[in-house]
Amino acid sequence: MLRVGIVGFGFMGRMHYKCWKNQPQAQVVAICDTNPNLVEDTRKAVGNIAGAADAVDFEGLTVYTDYAQMLRKAKLDAVSITLPTHLHVDFATKALKRGIHVLCEKPMSLDVAGCKRMIAAAEKSGKVLQIGHCVRFWPEYAKAKQLIASGQYGKVLATSLRRLSSAPTWSRDGWLNNTGLSGGMILDLHIHDTDFVQYILGTPKAVQSTCAKAPNGAEVHVVTNYFYDDKAIVAEGGWAMMPPFGFEMSFNIMLEKATLIYDCTRTPAFRVCPAEGAVFTPPVEPGDGYSRQTDYFVQSITGRPAESVLTLAESMESVRIVVAEIKSARTGKTVRL
Repeated sequence: MLRVGIVGFGFMGRMHYKCWKNQPQAQVVAICDTNPNLVEDTRKAVGNIAGAADAVDFEGLTVYTDYAQMLRKAKLDAVSITLPTHLHVDFATKALKRGIHVLCEKPMSLDVAGCKRMIAAAEKSGKVLQIGHCVRFWPEYAKAKQLIASGQYGKVLATSLRRLSSAPTWSRDGWLNNTGLSGGMILDLHIHDTDFVQYILGTPKAVQSTCAKAPNGAEVHVVTNYFYDDKAIVAEGGWAMMPPFGFEMSFNIMLEKATLIYDCTRTPAFRVCPAEGAVFTPPVEPGDGYSRQTDYFVQSITGRPAESVLTLAESMESVRIVVAEIKSARTGKTVRL
């Protein structure tokens, strides 16, 4: 039984708690958070996606306010790091140095240099470091990847991906809206679709991004063109939607012999429209991206996953591509990769 600690117990910390609670090979034994109202705050709904609102049973958990103390005393096998992005490098490397496996939320770091530090620490420790690119594990996205890789519907001609939300007002002290802490909307939210583009097509030759800005100058909506030979690849995302809108993640993937459609706001959410025959919804794996990435992490610790879904080099590459998108949006120029 893996002994697991969670550091940072906001929206994503609670999501990780739920996943770990349902993982038969692990038990959460410790939480680290500096919030003095932690127990009361966990009773409140937060976030832009359902799933993190389960009640938290603090009986049997040790709550720490000092991370170093938790690493020394809790006898952990693994830790989930669900902290503001600017803390990922420091907290991950400290755990790895103590021989503890790390599941760290995305994005890996604010910049490529930080990614390299984390990878070096993981390699030196010999422990598993996995970044939480949950979309690769999301059942419908995973099925789309499988259908593309099979070649049964021909090659990708074009894609359009969207990830839209209202402003993330739920983060503690508003850290998500602080670019110095989160990297901003493009790095925190839009990176999901950037990473999926990389997952299905590899690194683009160049990117061209356009941003809409809030009155305070913050980038709140981005549209990016990813340049590949003979393909039209576009993704957009943002925090500019009004609160009643809710949340949307969706894609249209145009293949030579089929169109793959997913929209989490519709029923059925996932459809395949083949060149011949009727539209249908293919079977997908149970669960969601969060639970499936946790299972993959456990498999990586206890043995070996049946297939490789994510590498540290790819997690770093997604940061590199997004940094190029931010540069493009701010300069108005196409940025080569």
